[in-house]
Amino acid sequence: MSWLSQLFYLRAGRPQANSCLALGNYSNPLTSATEDMTYSTYTYARRPELRQQIALLSEEAWPRFLLHGNLYHWHLLFDMFPDCQILLCDSADTLIAVGHTVPIIWTGDLPDLPRTMEEIVLRAKQAHEQRQTPNTLSALAAIVSSAHRRKNLSSRVIQEMKMLARQKSCTTLIAPVRPTWKSRYPLSPMDRYVEWRRGDGAPLDPWIRVHWRFGAQPLCIAPSTLTVEGTIQEWESWTDMVFPESGSYVVPGGLQPMQIDFENDTGRYEDPNFWMQHPVRSE
Repeated sequence: MSWLSQLFYLRAGRPQANSCLALGNYSNPLTSATEDMTYSTYTYARRPELRQQIALLSEEAWPRFLLHGNLYHWHLLFDMFPDCQILLCDSADTLIAVGHTVPIIWTGDLPDLPRTMEEIVLRAKQAHEQRQTPNTLSALAAIVSSAHRRKNLSSRVIQEMKMLARQKSCTTLIAPVRPTWKSRYPLSPMDRYVEWRRGDGAPLDPWIRVHWRFGAQPLCIAPSTLTVEGTIQEWESWTDMVFPESGSYVVPGGLQPMQIDFENDTGRYEDPNFWMQHPVRSE
């Protein structure tokens, strides 16, 4: 089962009763406007019936092979942390953007940053089960519908994440940023790519630039936040490519080459991200 398919097999029970939080207001959704469109903001705790729309939006956003990565506890975002999943809906009540987050404990030291997406979720689970008080909100993903891109919704998702962090008394928001344009330069090392700048001094990558404009500070490269392994046949179906021999291959949507091993009938890809930190100021 892919981690995305976990969305279709959520427990039938209602989200935890004490988690019903609407961003910006504890009883009603926050309605906002941008680029001549009006949208409302909810959490999954308020709108669990949108789970299929969340899954479809995720399927649209990610390269197919990434949906088969080593992320085994994604369902906990909805079972355990429904109040941390941010949903933006348009005036027709169609889901147009999602922000996935979980609260964790982080010392503030680089070695203590989670190494993988799976570790982020498991650390949130541990703090929750041990009744510890998280001090950090960690982003996992921000997704905008392809029909609504270039409308500043990605910026709005970050704003909602920072608002949520404040509401949960977290002092910082951290994000494993997956650079939007890195797949155009898969042969360039990530540590060099994230340093590339435009003529005006802003980061070249659009998604890094959005975080930068919010005052986010760079932390470090996360070399393997998600690992995808599969047979050669599976990789050919995921990528619509043919792999005639062992070696390194650039695949659509990949941020760096993946490896094919004919002798063992395996393909392996590691998805690198870029950790960035947003300050969260108390109101």
